[in-house]
Amino acid sequence: MEPSPARPDRALIVVLAVVAVIVVIALVVVFSRGAPKLLDASSPEGVVQRYSTAVIEGDEEKAAGYLVQATRDGCARFDATLTDNIRVTLVSTTVRADSADVRVSIAQSFDNGPFGTSESEYEDVFNLVKRGGNWLIESAPSILTVCSPAGKNQ
Repeated sequence: MEPSPARPDRALIVVLAVVAVIVVIALVVVFSRGAPKLLDASSPEGVVQRYSTAVIEGDEEKAAGYLVQATRDGCARFDATLTDNIRVTLVSTTVRADSADVRVSIAQSFDNGPFGTSESEYEDVFNLVKRGGNWLIESAPSILTVCSPAGKNQ
């Protein structure tokens, strides 16, 4: 009698199938996260979110639309090269009748350190005022400033 050919172990096949399913689920979760949820455009947080996105994307004209008129009128352009590898996270908001402060955490990563990637993180504040029912940015953290009144560069 000849020995029958070796059959694959069913337990091994089940384990490999489970691992494959977990990998597929993980990939779906990672790639479906997408962009952060947009906050209400009429809120101070929503204005800061849209302004910061425009600055990071290099769209100075769009970003300037979120600034108070006095800042836009005397605009002195800034170099936007500092916005590479930057992440802005909402920390808190203080809203008053005609002004608001939006505190954010700003993290910037650098790939050229002697020991590899490094990151710098700090908190700063956007100051907003309410004009004609709309929130506008009066001042922004220096790294996210594309425009400031002439003679008042930070």
